[in-house]
Amino acid sequence: MPETSKGGRVRRRQLLDFAVLGLLHESPMHGYELRRRLNAALGTFRALSFGTLYPCLKALLGGGLIVEDSTTTAPTGKRPRITYALTDAGREEFARQAALIDTAAWEDDGFDVRVAFFSRTDREIRLRILEGRRSRLEERLATMRSSSQRSRDRMDSWTAALQRHAEDSTEREVRWLTELIDAEHQPGRSGTTQA
Repeated sequence: MPETSKGGRVRRRQLLDFAVLGLLHESPMHGYELRRRLNAALGTFRALSFGTLYPCLKALLGGGLIVEDSTTTAPTGKRPRITYALTDAGREEFARQAALIDTAAWEDDGFDVRVAFFSRTDREIRLRILEGRRSRLEERLATMRSSSQRSRDRMDSWTAALQRHAEDSTEREVRWLTELIDAEHQPGRSGTTQA
């Protein structure tokens, strides 16, 4: 989905920075691997180009959050691959961003990225994000049902089927979120995460 506002582009960039720092938290990676992992695992970045990724990496390098190592061996006759690794400052920035709780954390684009790194997020923050997402979807579901009720007579069968599908999908996600929230409240769940 194309971003149409400066705020949307800024938010997408912040999500990309967070996701790159999160992936590099796992292990050093080269640009191709980062792009593959971002495209495969994080829905927000399914169409991520190198023209978007490399400026992000350059900014993170400039900020001292990551470092590059070009000593990685490459096939004979080819340039060595540059591998990117997290610095201590990068770990601190990732932790700071993981601790943020705002409405963007449970919006459609931001939520998947935040959940992808919940293993490094404090339990109380996870709970607030999950509860915020559930609340947002419950509001969306109520609006969908109200709209559907008002316009049911004017809908053709295909539009009605699409509306039902959207409602069913939202209901399933609300149930899933409730299960996750209930699991977080179970005794014995740790409030801390791995570093």
